[in-house]
Amino acid sequence: MSLRTFIQNYPFLKPEMTEKVRSYYDSLLEIDHNLDRLVREIDVLNYLNPLNIEQEKKRFFASKFSEDPVFNYRKLKFDPYTLQRQFFSQRLEDIPDEDIYKLYHDTIYEYSGLVQCMATVGKGPKFFYNSLRVFGTPKEKDVKNAKFILHFHKEEDAEEMVPRYNADQAQAYFQAFGEKHGLNFKIKQSNSITGPAMALATAKSLIVKKNRKFSDNDLKIQANHEIGVNMLTTFNGLNQPLRIFSHGFANNHLTQAGLAVLSEYMSDSLSLKRMKELAYRVLAADSLIKGYSFSDTFDLLYNQYKLDKETAWIITLRAHRGGGFTKDHQYLPGLKKVYDYYTSGKDLNLLLTGKVAVEDADLIESLQQKGLAEKNAFFTHSFRENKNTNDKLDFLLSNLK
Repeated sequence: MSLRTFIQNYPFLKPEMTEKVRSYYDSLLEIDHNLDRLVREIDVLNYLNPLNIEQEKKRFFASKFSEDPVFNYRKLKFDPYTLQRQFFSQRLEDIPDEDIYKLYHDTIYEYSGLVQCMATVGKGPKFFYNSLRVFGTPKEKDVKNAKFILHFHKEEDAEEMVPRYNADQAQAYFQAFGEKHGLNFKIKQSNSITGPAMALATAKSLIVKKNRKFSDNDLKIQANHEIGVNMLTTFNGLNQPLRIFSHGFANNHLTQAGLAVLSEYMSDSLSLKRMKELAYRVLAADSLIKGYSFSDTFDLLYNQYKLDKETAWIITLRAHRGGGFTKDHQYLPGLKKVYDYYTSGKDLNLLLTGKVAVEDADLIESLQQKGLAEKNAFFTHSFRENKNTNDKLDFLLSNLK
């Protein structure tokens, strides 16, 4: 890579560092640039969310919850085989640093796993087993933690829990929230998402669920979760000299999920009802391992745990989309992991440098010292001060295993 090409690809590097960094890490930066080009259009959730959610929901309800939905999905815009071959053609042996070599080695294998997930969306067990490889499955302690949370009596719904805002009003709220954080992103509405809102990292956009009513608490949760963490870590990652920060280090999903829910907690928007939702997600993911069908998982939540049919539908849909998506189990253990990290007095700022994991904190500091990572341009406002007022949450989080 020529010096001119290097400067064009990495204009955000400090001028006085450019020659020094290029001369030693030239191969690394070329590999990073190649990976950025290969994965920038890849987003699992963009392919994973069904296109016909509302139609199949009506059909499932009309069958009295007995006929499993048949979902349609977007077609891939890339060739999985070609992309895999390009991933593994990178000359990682030229990276002159063992820790950085391992980072890229592990991350390429994870990117490869994500591509296999996308290539098998809607293909039943094939997708499920690929999902297991990347996102894992609930451990026994995760299931016990989920059931521990479900033993707590439900709180009475406060006024702020009453749905009252339409998608246009929610969009305006999210836009203003983003502006307060200094984040400039697109917002659009769609019915082809499983939650109230979803940040698409590769497109720097937020999708808002169309035809949905939002409560004050919904708005706070989604803003602090999707924008305050998911979107913000994307922007911080894009400001880094290495684009691997924006696309994600290996095994970052647990930490990123935990950070997003911790932001809800510290902004005083996390409720016991929300914690129970995360617990039900663990049980739904666990039901996949047991071979439950869509209607079996729905029956577990609706009849055994007495969830309302709308909530049971959403949680079941999230778990079974694609053919069995296990990622949802990560929110609860992720929250516990990041909560323990925070309460031990460690620096949350390091975990906001991009899509990184708790285990990467020392490596990130090392990259900063080597001139391969910068301090964050954006910081999650909720992390400046813990505003949680719910003592039950502190008790729960302290006693999760």
